[in-house]
Amino acid sequence: MTEPYALSWLVGTLVDRRFETPSAATLELDVPGWRGAMAGQHVDVRLTAEDGYSTQRSYSLASAGTMGLPGGPVTSERISLTVQVVDDGEVSPYLTQDLQVGDQIELRGPVGNWFVWHATDPHPVQLIGGGSGLVPLMSMLRTRRDVASVSPFRLLVSVRTPGDALYADELATLEPGVAVTRVWTRTGPPGFLGPIGRVNADILRDACFPPDLNAHVFVCGPTPFVELVADTLVDLGHDPDRIRTERFGPTGA
Repeated sequence: MTEPYALSWLVGTLVDRRFETPSAATLELDVPGWRGAMAGQHVDVRLTAEDGYSTQRSYSLASAGTMGLPGGPVTSERISLTVQVVDDGEVSPYLTQDLQVGDQIELRGPVGNWFVWHATDPHPVQLIGGGSGLVPLMSMLRTRRDVASVSPFRLLVSVRTPGDALYADELATLEPGVAVTRVWTRTGPPGFLGPIGRVNADILRDACFPPDLNAHVFVCGPTPFVELVADTLVDLGHDPDRIRTERFGPTGA
């Protein structure tokens, strides 16, 4: 039996790697046979050693979605992944430090149909990311830009220090069309006079669309961050059915 496309392993070739921060890099990959993805989906990456040992991890797509767009899908076999190095990790150090332009890796996807934004949806969109949880949200923002969507967007991103901030320059180009709120949990930028600390109810109330606008809410980050944010949003009156979450291990903000 032929394996469904979403579960088929493809071969991607690294064509570019750029560091977003000292510990996070974006990988640009050409993937022959790639049929596109929706904003917010992810892929599985598999590495196999010469002795046959194999391991795999999941990484969100950072590139704009090419499926579910007004006017139909956009054909592209180029994808981008932003990989945050995990302490004592097996895969992330290799991808960010050892993988060279021209090297190949295996991947399959796109995976996940829950945590996605459909570019034809006109409703307001609230994005909330902790640390590298910003990656799939960036895919949504890039998709919005590419299709010239007028859907109202707000982004709340929590990060430890300015040196840990992903896509800082690009996010600046999205304003004022996209309202961006930054929360620094350890240290703010020079001259920053605002509060330093974790996201709380007051920050969410001030930065997010009010509940009566029925915005789609996407929350991604470390599990404690996601659970705190989602629970607090419900306490503030947001419809839990409109809150979609994606979480990972105890790294990030």
